[in-house]
Amino acid sequence: MNEDFLLPTRCHHCGGDQLYSTVTNAAGGYGPNLLPGLGGFFHGATFQVVVCRDCGWTQFFASKPALEKLEQASDWRRVGE
Repeated sequence: MNEDFLLPTRCHHCGGDQLYSTVTNAAGGYGPNLLPGLGGFFHGATFQVVVCRDCGWTQFFASKPALEKLEQASDWRRVGE
């Protein structure tokens, strides 16, 4: 497990434990930047993607370095404020 991510050990949807994961960039060459302002100068933020083999439920988790920038990032607002 990559220590930059906090990952589940069971599926939130079905309770299964057949989880698979990979790391991917939050900004693609042709797609939108899904975590704007949370990456570094030369690299974007990353997601750990977790897929349940039993039901297909897919979750995206931002890395700890991205989460640490969240409160100060101008592109993000706390929900409810």
